[in-house]
Amino acid sequence: QVQVVESGGGLVQAGGSLRLSCAASGRSFSSVVMGWFRQAPEKEREFVAAISRSGVTTYYTDSVKGRFTLSRDNAKNMVYLQMNSLKPEDTAVYYCAARRTGMNYLSVRSADYDYWGQGTQVTVSS
Repeated sequence: QVQVVESGGGLVQAGGSLRLSCAASGRSFSSVVMGWFRQAPEKEREFVAAISRSGVTTYYTDSVKGRFTLSRDNAKNMVYLQMNSLKPEDTAVYYCAARRTGMNYLSVRSADYDYWGQGTQVTVSS
């Protein structure tokens, strides 16, 4: 089992940057795919990015490609989402999530992720 806790959210002006962190507990961290999702008010939760167990492979939703970078440090049980050139439409609660061990596909479906954090608010002002 993996437990995750997000941090790093806040208020930033459009064009600015934030780095979200996700601290994970559990011996199997290096064996699980990690992902980030976000949910804006009155909208469905949507996929943002995912990273393979080794960190070599990443996948992003089109709206954040070229602006967001997902990375992980398996030695520290950490995942990082670097967000640059932020836009007001990036405003949302951001969630870190983990798939179960053995589920290696970088899924974009929230239902495929079994362990979730409480979320961290990101607000981008125009």
